[in-house]
Amino acid sequence: MLDLRPVGYVIGLLVAILGATMLFPLLVDLYDDHGQWPVFLQSAVFTVLAGGLIALSCANGVREGLTIQQTFLLTTGVWLALPLFGALPFVLGATEARFVDAFFEAMSGMTTTGSTVLSGLDDLPRGILLWRGILQWLGGIGIIVVAMVFLPELRVGGMQIFRSEGFETMGKILPRAQEIAGQISMIYIALTLLCGLVYGALGMEFFDALVHALTTVSTGGFSNYDASFGAFSGPAEYAAVFFMILAALPFVRYVQLLNGQGKALLRDSQIHVFLVIIAVLVAVTSVILTTVFPHHIEQAVREALFNITSIISGTGYASVDYMKWGSFLVMMFFFVGLVGGCAGSTACSIKIFRYQLLFASIRVQIQRIRAPHGVFIPRYEGRKVGNDVLSSVISFFVFFVVTIGIVAWALALTGLDFTTAVSGAATAVANVGPGLGDRIGPAGNFGGLNDAAKWILIAAMLIGRLELMAVYVLFTVRFWRA
Repeated sequence: MLDLRPVGYVIGLLVAILGATMLFPLLVDLYDDHGQWPVFLQSAVFTVLAGGLIALSCANGVREGLTIQQTFLLTTGVWLALPLFGALPFVLGATEARFVDAFFEAMSGMTTTGSTVLSGLDDLPRGILLWRGILQWLGGIGIIVVAMVFLPELRVGGMQIFRSEGFETMGKILPRAQEIAGQISMIYIALTLLCGLVYGALGMEFFDALVHALTTVSTGGFSNYDASFGAFSGPAEYAAVFFMILAALPFVRYVQLLNGQGKALLRDSQIHVFLVIIAVLVAVTSVILTTVFPHHIEQAVREALFNITSIISGTGYASVDYMKWGSFLVMMFFFVGLVGGCAGSTACSIKIFRYQLLFASIRVQIQRIRAPHGVFIPRYEGRKVGNDVLSSVISFFVFFVVTIGIVAWALALTGLDFTTAVSGAATAVANVGPGLGDRIGPAGNFGGLNDAAKWILIAAMLIGRLELMAVYVLFTVRFWRA
């Protein structure tokens, strides 16, 4: 019989920790004398007590290792429980949000999607704005641990190819997760502090620098303003690009760098491809902006660099309404969001390494057609790629496309137009943030959608953030029989 106590113990601890972080926006609201601090106090007390009681009730079942079943349940359970409790300040606070809106906002934050149902951000209490940033920051560091510890062991979407990166964890998932999380946390906090200091040095007010540092390093994209990053311009955009790129690179390379293995960072083919894609897309966009639209060269390069980096990394900031840049660039932005950053980063979507493996497989198939008697083996960074990895990657691509199609169809059934349904499905599954069109594009938000559409998008954000298979496997009969 499946023992849920180890799963409940970890989830309970994480929920209690989430409740403790609510004290930070509480202190901000006390300082501002806005009168919303009781909201965070009530939410914090309830969340800490609930998490603590869950952990205590399951403590007698804690053991060093987790089974595969327990690991799958833990991975999905965490991303359901934390947004559920994280929604409390939105329900009880100044936003007066209904539960579906509060849960949407919290799920978007924890999955670092960045889609929002809130408007009038400029006038919201700073405590609420800080809480949105904290949700994304916690979600960012959480997904790195999941990507580096859990997904390779669960063989999700070809992630097992990274088991050789020095993180062998089967049967020792919890202890190894703690060790890796400690190293990652140091790097993650350091990047956040550095980002905040740079923002402050470039003219941002302290609070804006703090929140945007939280949502930049997490590639989340929540902003304190309805205009998103359009409230800032010039040097701050270049700084944001720099840190979005750093956050979209494999954090395992930073860990190796701290341990004296800096060459691994320079030799990683994921990083090379990621940077080349950004450079090419920025060049194409800049040329179009300077020749077709009234842009100076520096403005064209800056806006192209910022918005391309924001979308490909899944951050979802917008400095301009790029829906006005013409159909070619709009469609390019749509497909850029389906690329994603590197595996083991805070970035989302399909990820660079899967495209590399897909093209390696295609190249081998072409070679076999040309030379039927030859022996051709797909490789990734010089290593042979097994059939299990290729099968996982191809399955991921198929399920990714099918999932977007199903979600888009379901959204259309709720009455949404074609552009909103398709782009909404893609941005939710890929965890990018803004969609296309006037309603959910870079100049709009998701607040005007009906409740059914919001629930569908909530499910899509969860499924996309956990690499699809980690959630889908829970709906198979064999999983529960195993």
